[in-house]
Amino acid sequence: MGLLKTAATVAVASSVHGRIQRRQQNRWAAQDAAAMPAPPPPPQYAAPAHPPQAYAEPVPPPQVPAGQPQPADMNDRIAQLKQLGELLSAGVLTQAEFDQQKARVLNG
Repeated sequence: MGLLKTAATVAVASSVHGRIQRRQQNRWAAQDAAAMPAPPPPPQYAAPAHPPQAYAEPVPPPQVPAGQPQPADMNDRIAQLKQLGELLSAGVLTQAEFDQQKARVLNG
């Protein structure tokens, strides 16, 4: 009979120990989470809707023929800049080509 009593006591003690250990681990995890600073948000940027395909042939940037004068009207310049922006976001132009064409339009 003494052996059964000892076994029952050990079972209860083991069960209580397990519950206490789980409760302490949860409390410590909550304290660690509260003490850690929040990670910085990921950078926000606009990715192109359709990334350029590797096998696509490069398209030259739009050129104004030498005989044709640059647009003097501000509305024409804005329209050209919008078109260049769309070509850049579509992946047709690289950033360097976009900057070159934008400077050309702005310097008139």
